[in-house]
This record gives sequence, C-alpha cells and structure tokens, in this order.
Amino acid sequence: MRREWTVAAITRATLPVLLALTVVEVGSGLVLGSFEATLLRYPSLLVLVPVTVGTAGNLGSILASRLSTSFHLGTLSFDPRDDELAGNTAATVALALSLFPLVGAGAWALTALTAGAALSLPTVVAVAFASGAALAVLAVAVTLAATYAAYRFELDPDDVVIPVVTNVCDVLGVVVLFAAVQVLV
Repeated sequence: MRREWTVAAITRATLPVLLALTVVEVGSGLVLGSFEATLLRYPSLLVLVPVTVGTAGNLGSILASRLSTSFHLGTLSFDPRDDELAGNTAATVALALSLFPLVGAGAWALTALTAGAALSLPTVVAVAFASGAALAVLAVAVTLAATYAAYRFELDPDDVVIPVVTNVCDVLGVVVLFAAVQVLV
C-alpha cells in the first residue's frame, strides 16, 4: 500500500469514489420517493427510515474500522477460517439482531405517543428485525468487498471503505426496509 498521507493523495483516492456514491445516493432518494404514500399511511415506518439507514451504515462502519485497523497492523486475513474475521462478522450480526427489534419498538412507541400507531407493535418490530437481519448480512458483505477492493488496489481503507460502506448501506437500508414492508405489512 502506498503511504502518501497528503491532502492531494487522499483527495485523489476519495473524490472519484464520492462522486460515484453521489449517483448511488440519488437512487436511494428515488426509492424513498416511490414509497411516500406508504410512509404517510404508516407513520411508524416513517420513523424507521432514518434510524434503519443510519444503523445499517453504523454497523458497516464499525466493522470497516475494525478491518482497517487489522489491515494497518498487518493481521488482516480474508480467509473465512480466520477467527478474528469471523468474530468481527458474528459480532456485527449479533449487534444488529439485538438492536433492530429495540429500534422497531421505539419507532412504534414514538408513533403511538405522537400520531397514533397505524401498525401493531409486533408488525413494526418484525419489519425492523427482518430488515435489520438482512442489512447486517449485506453490510458485512459490502464491508468485506470494499476492504478487499482497497487492499487489491493498494488504497488506504481509511480513505475509501467507510464512505463506500455508509453510502451503499444507505441505499440498501431503504430498499431492504421497503422489501420487508412489502412482505410483512
């Protein structure tokens, strides 16, 4: 990996990625706009959107940070039998599986207190859990792919992996949430 830590070097590595991700984010907005009627009908889902998107990005960012640290220490291995990689992956999924039901319950409670809940508590929790479980797996896959790509292209993962993970998880968060809504509501 090249060790250029100048503003110009970081900008050269990051700018093309950020420009491409800007186009990807537009897709997220288009998907969100296509579900406007559903969001207005079910305010609990409206509350879930930013929390789901943010939490998915945060989970991926945590994993990306841990992998980036391993990369810099020279201990990163993409071998599926690597205990450190498996442990970080399992911790990310376990965190999502325990956190997203709480997010769903919180969204339902907030809506029940302010606007009246149009969906039942079990339905909102099921949507949050299903989307969270799917997003955890996708966030792990995106993080591993972005970290591996940074490794292969000799880029500093600190410059490119977290922007890629957070932006892709934003888009996936919206798509997966509404896929769960289509199945469960």
